[in-house]
Formats: sequence, structure tokens, C-alpha cells
Amino acid sequence: MAGTGHGDSTKAILYAFLANLGLAIAKTGAALYTGSGSMMAEAIHSFSDCGNQILLFIGLKQAEKPADVKHPLGYGKVTYFWSFIVAIMLFSMGGLYSVYEGWHKLHEPGELNQLWIALLVLGLGIVLESSALYGALKVVKTIRQEKTFFEWFKVTRNAELVVILGEDSAATLGLIIAFIFVSTAAVTGNPMYDALGSICIGIILLCISVFIGWRIKSLIVGRSAEPELRELIDKIINKDDSIEKLLNSVTMQFGAEVLLAAKLKMKAGLSIEEAVTQLNELEVEIKKQVPSVKWCFMEPDIKD
Repeated sequence: MAGTGHGDSTKAILYAFLANLGLAIAKTGAALYTGSGSMMAEAIHSFSDCGNQILLFIGLKQAEKPADVKHPLGYGKVTYFWSFIVAIMLFSMGGLYSVYEGWHKLHEPGELNQLWIALLVLGLGIVLESSALYGALKVVKTIRQEKTFFEWFKVTRNAELVVILGEDSAATLGLIIAFIFVSTAAVTGNPMYDALGSICIGIILLCISVFIGWRIKSLIVGRSAEPELRELIDKIINKDDSIEKLLNSVTMQFGAEVLLAAKLKMKAGLSIEEAVTQLNELEVEIKKQVPSVKWCFMEPDIKD
């Protein structure tokens, strides 16, 4: 049974960070030289993404801290906090600034110079961002196994990978839009198209950041483990010879790890010692088959 793949997310973060850092520097130089608003919006977006990836990496490392007295269930949920902060940064530093830059250039258009430089950088950016997106999708492919991409995306609890996919998709789409609008401005000589490109990029970033924030919200509030994992746990419990009936089971996702609580009706005739032994063995079997289950609480009862 595959886990949620949180360890593999570091690779996707690294792909995205290296691509964005190089692009941010190149875009800034091109924006200052050409005076392109679309290019400046893209430069700010890339710098923002670099900061976002650092925050996601910090979240992954903090989530690895062992449980302590103040946090008996560990620090797994800290990844959700940093993912939500990233969504806010993408909304403010990326989306709002791009819209502002476009609006400013629309009302106070400046002279555009040597737009072929901007187009060259944008073309390179499309290649690099597409490579980063491809790297993230490769990580997803190893995690989702036989699921389709959309099936995985619908049920995944991997917050940081959802954020990376959102960022990479927004970056690639934003670069394509910037390339189209800057090309139009170069052909027509009208800087209005460059300003409109910046506004469109901002709107895309705003929409994606709202979507990411909405997805992360449910994890912060508290969400169960993935359906496939819950089904496997229930199957293991029901196969146990000492269990007459699974009355109820509850799971909760804590980053890469899962908490399980189950209420069970034991078979008649078992002594207290025998029931305790059987429950302990059941816990061991569950953790063996589902390694992501970190905490397991079993309650014998006669009704739910």
C-alpha cells in the first residue's frame, strides 16, 4: 500500500525552486531593460514562487520533528499551515501585484524597448517551467499508482504537492499568456497589450491561489485519510478472527501520518487478557500493512 508520498514532495520543490530562481533573475533583467509590464509581473511571480518553495521546504522539515509533551500527535499538520501561507503569498505578492502593475501600465504606458529580449526570456521560461511541471507530474505518477491524475488529485492529502502543481501550472500558463501579449505589443507597437497581459497573469494567479487555499482549508480543519487507505484498514479489521463486528472507525490525516481510532465488538468467550492480546496483535498488523498509520486506538464495545 503506497503512502501519501510526502517524502517525494522534496524533489518537486527542488525542481520548482531551481527553475524559478534562474527565471526570476533573467526576467528582472529583461523587464528593466525592455520596460515590459508583463515581464515585470512575471519576475515578481518567480521571486514569490522562490519564497513559497522555501516555506514549503521549511514546513516539510518541521513536520519531521518527533512528538513531544506539548504536541503528542507530532508536527505533521505544520505542512498545512505553510501551504496556506503560500496560497496567501501567491494571492497578494503574485496576483494583486500583477494586476496593479498592469493597471498602472495601462493608464501610464511607457516606451517598450527591444521586446525580442523579453520574448527570448519568456520562451526560455516556458521551457524551464514546463520541465518543472513535468518533474512534479512524475512525482505524482509514482504516488498515484493505478489512479488517474484527476482521481488522485480529488482525494490526495498531500498539501505541499498540490501547492507545487498549482504554482507550476500557473507559472507555465502565465508565461504563455505573457508571450502572446508581448508578441502582440511588439507587432502592433501598442503597449496596451503588454499591460493587459500583466492583468491577465494576475487574474490567473488570484484564481489558483483561492483554489489552493480552499483545498488546504479542509486539511487544516481536519480530514480523514484517503478512501483507499480507509478501506484497507477496515478490511484488515474485519478479517481478524477475534473481531465479531467493526462498529465504527475514524481516521485523521496529520501530514504524512494517520491517526486511527476504532470501536470493535469482540467475539464472545474471550477473557480480558485474551481480548487485549488480540487487539495488540491487530494494531501491529495494521501498522505493518499500512505504515502511514502512526497512532492506533482500539476500543472494545458491544454497540456503536
